[in-house]
Formats: sequence, C-alpha cells, structure tokens
Amino acid sequence: MTKGRLEAFSDGVIAIIITIMVLELPRPEGADLAALSHVAPGLLGYVLSFALIGIYWNNHHHMLHACRHVSGGALWANLHLLFWLSLVPYTTAYMEEQAFVAVPVAAYGAVLLASGVAWLLLQHALIRANGPESRIARAVEHDVKGRMSAVLYTFALGVAFVAPWASLVLYVAVALMWLVPDRRFERALGE
Repeated sequence: MTKGRLEAFSDGVIAIIITIMVLELPRPEGADLAALSHVAPGLLGYVLSFALIGIYWNNHHHMLHACRHVSGGALWANLHLLFWLSLVPYTTAYMEEQAFVAVPVAAYGAVLLASGVAWLLLQHALIRANGPESRIARAVEHDVKGRMSAVLYTFALGVAFVAPWASLVLYVAVALMWLVPDRRFERALGE
C-alpha cells in the first residue's frame, strides 16, 4: 500500500477534528469586552487543543515522509491514533463546560496520554514496515520528546485530581516542547 493514501485519509480526519473543535467554541453573550472575558477559558482550551492537533498533523506528515512502505499493522496503528485524536474536541468541550475541574481535566489528559501512546505505537509499526535501518528508524531511535511527553501526561493525569490548573500547565508545557521544531526527520531525509 502507498503511504499517500494513508496520509490523505489522516489529513482529512484531522481537518474534521479541527472543524469540530471550532464549531464547539463558546460564543459571547454580549458585544462588550466583559462578554469576551466569560468565554476566554473556552478560547484558551481551543488554542491548546488546536496547537496539539496541529503538532500531531505536522509530525505525522514528516514521519510519513521518512517512510517508503506502509503495512497493514501501520494502517491499524494510524487508525488507533486518529481515534484518540478524534476525542480531543469532546474532552476539550467537557473540560470547558465543567469549568476546568478535576475529572474533566483528567479526562482530557487521559486522551492526550492515549494519543501519545498511539503515536509511539504508530512509530513502531512504521519501523517494522520499513526496517531497522530505514530512515524512519534512524529518525526516531532516540525519541526523547515522545517518551517525555508520555511521562508528563501520566504525571499530569494524577495531578489533575489535586490541582487541575497544574495539569493544564503541564499540558501546555508538552505543547511548547513540541512547538520547537523537531529536526529528526529532516536530518534522516537529508542522509
């Protein structure tokens, strides 16, 4: 199977996820700045979720560009990732509607953690499909950011029950960590 079909399908699903998120944005009930302040938390939740989805989309593109082959296992691993990403709009809305309290913030973190684990599984499936000496294998052999993200999400999940705001800070920290351009795939492609 060609990777182009997998990439096109994934791009479409991610575009729908972002569209759903923007449709869920709360609208101000007035036309003044005070009305905007009431929806600010929802806007901030949207910005965080949009950034995280965008990071996955960007890195997904680079990762597939480093591959030559896609296997059936990689297709299922990709669907697994898309499943968890599709829950981001739901948990974002849940978190906003419940004023960022413990259980919704933990649910959001659980989806982020599951997405991160699904990402790592997709990497391994693509490495199996392309071989241990492939460009993809060389690009992700020391995936410090991927593993660190999983650790931070796991920690944030537990912290959510004590201090939900601290969990949100950790979710933002992971996003900021990934906003720094990841040159591993570009280096692997340049070889």
